[in-house]
Amino acid sequence: MLMRVILALVAFVLGVLPAAAQGNYLIQPGDQLAVEILEDSTLNRQVLVLPDGKFGFPMVGAVTAAGRTAEQVERSIASSIASNFSVTPTVFVSVVGLAPTAPAIEEADNSFVVYLVGEVNAPGPKAVLPGTTVLQLLSQSGGFTKYAATKRLQLRREDANKQQRMYKINYRAISRGAEMTMDPQLVEGDVLLVPERRLFE
Repeated sequence: MLMRVILALVAFVLGVLPAAAQGNYLIQPGDQLAVEILEDSTLNRQVLVLPDGKFGFPMVGAVTAAGRTAEQVERSIASSIASNFSVTPTVFVSVVGLAPTAPAIEEADNSFVVYLVGEVNAPGPKAVLPGTTVLQLLSQSGGFTKYAATKRLQLRREDANKQQRMYKINYRAISRGAEMTMDPQLVEGDVLLVPERRLFE
């Protein structure tokens, strides 16, 4: 309990813990969480709640977060990793960033448009703020269709010479707990394509 109070005070002083994330706040896709394990600091990390409402965590795999409080996620992680510890692990989960809401983004003077196409439930142009990443954009996708090839996402971007560059992102691996080696920040005009699955994919 004392550790939770200390962490909350530090977060408040640093201005990283939004007031709306206190108490009974229900986590949403696009929120950023800090997960800390008192008994093993190598597991500590910040994670993004993905469009399916989950995030990957070592020794657990996919952790359901959306629709739960931070305390409920703490209990879920603790019970899932308990067999790896000699004592019941002490888990702290805090919301360190809230998913941007569509009205706030649309009203912002510095927002710009990117495009989400392919096998998602809510394709089309999306207004985003500077600093928005690919995974955060996916929180506006409405989720993937059942035909989505989630291990072959493509970020398509024009360079200064009007040449198109393509970056591949394996969302499936990230959702299963793989470390994110690439979550690029978006720039105006970016297109994120979610291709259709192949026959035996």
